[in-house]
Order: sequence, then C-alpha cells, then structure tokens
Amino acid sequence: TSANYIRQFFGEDIEIYESCFILLLNRSNTTIGYAKISQGGICGTIVDVKIICKYAIDCLASTAILCHNHPSGSLKPSTADRDITAKAKAALDLVDCQLIDHIILSSEGYFSFADEGLI
Repeated sequence: TSANYIRQFFGEDIEIYESCFILLLNRSNTTIGYAKISQGGICGTIVDVKIICKYAIDCLASTAILCHNHPSGSLKPSTADRDITAKAKAALDLVDCQLIDHIILSSEGYFSFADEGLI
C-alpha cells in the first residue's frame, strides 16, 4: 500500500516529530518523486500549499498523495487535517494534478482519506 511505502520516509521519528511528505505520481500511478514538505514538533507542523504545488509542477506529476504522521498515535483526522486536505486538493487541481489521498500514519497503523471517502 501507499502507506507502507511512505512509512519508510519517517523512520524512528514517527513518534517524535510531526512531519508531512508528498508522494508524486505519473498517469500510470508510478512514483516519480517525493519530498518532505515540513517538519514540526510533537503536536503539529506547518504545511505550505505553495511548496506542495512547487514539487508537483517540478515533477510534472499527474497525481499526488499527501501524508503526515501523528506522534500521539491517534489516527483520527483533526479539523486542521481536513482543512489542509481540501486546500491542497483545490490548489493541485489548478495545476492539473489530482490529490488522490491524504494518509495519516502512526507507529501502529494508518488512516486514508480516500479509503474513508473523504477525498
């Protein structure tokens, strides 16, 4: 799954710092790039949509998957998580790149906005 692939970017920091990554894909859903968007503290990180769009454009990505972790272990998306998902989706739509999922990771599992019909 995408969650298992992305998990490798976090390493041992998954329970310490909240970080956000973007996985960039072509039309065949083959990975063509990835980037760390931000790293914060134990309870949050700043996600800049301009940086997300920059990497999508640089890779000429057709689709993207946003992912961040919750060091607390909670897999429940916060209001801020829902808001940044909508904002990133709208921004990527403007550059013809579809946000196909936003995954929240913990050391024990994951939450997928796509699997839950939230994207």
